[in-house]
Amino acid sequence: MRVKSDVSKRINVTLPDTLYDELERWAEAQGRPTANLAAFLIEIGIREGRDKGEIPPPVKQNKKK
Repeated sequence: MRVKSDVSKRINVTLPDTLYDELERWAEAQGRPTANLAAFLIEIGIREGRDKGEIPPPVKQNKKK
């Protein structure tokens, strides 16, 4: 049986040096870790995509008895 997990997931993202440098400066200016700012920006992008209807709704799974 598969149990839904509420644990945060980790991914690896490769960025061009110039983009990473800007992200790092932005995070430092906000006093937060670079990874935390990157996660926040990804979350904003996902919300915008969902609001625009660009992300399909989740597939409903049938419950087995």
